[in-house]
Amino acid sequence: MQIAIAPVAERNVPETWRILKRAVDLVLGLTILIAASPIVLLAAIGIVCTTGGAPFYAQDRIGMHGRRFKMVKLRTMVNGAHKMRDDLMHLNEVDGPVFKIRNDPRMHPLGRFLRRTSIDELPNLVNVVLGDMSLVGPRPALPSEVEHYDAFAMRRLTVPQGLTCLWQINGRSGVSFEEWMNLDNHYVETWTPLGDLALIVLTIPAVLRKDGAH
Repeated sequence: MQIAIAPVAERNVPETWRILKRAVDLVLGLTILIAASPIVLLAAIGIVCTTGGAPFYAQDRIGMHGRRFKMVKLRTMVNGAHKMRDDLMHLNEVDGPVFKIRNDPRMHPLGRFLRRTSIDELPNLVNVVLGDMSLVGPRPALPSEVEHYDAFAMRRLTVPQGLTCLWQINGRSGVSFEEWMNLDNHYVETWTPLGDLALIVLTIPAVLRKDGAH
């Protein structure tokens, strides 16, 4: 199922680039997923033990060209957290059509650690292997966020949405929505297969520093 998006001009890149990008996603994505599976399993057990609820959840996100898909994550919030959003809107710490709170009261005891370390995002690798996402690309947005995009923001949907990108290594939640869109558009205009590999490498120290992760 796709969400209706306004026509946006796409950048022309060699077809071999797209093939290489998908090949790297499959090989490297599957390798990392297998290597990270013990960490994901331990985190899942921890969530069940501390909250008694399901350790994973699948959330609607918008992919390339407006295609809707279910993004898999480790659950970091209490059950029914989505119902509490309206009551907490006054605590929102970011501008634009995005909702983020540094010390979100909806987090369960283990959730804040999983967010800070980005362990909660490791199951996204399943989406990478399935082709819903790429290892590198703009982070998939919620449908409610895309509804408020202008043409400039919409251009981020002309490439595969990813696990990491320029926003991830430049402060994440610490940057404004405008700067976030600038970073994503810069990626759209400049990405190359080799550049993607460089961003993957740069993501490692950014995750270890916990830059803007909350």
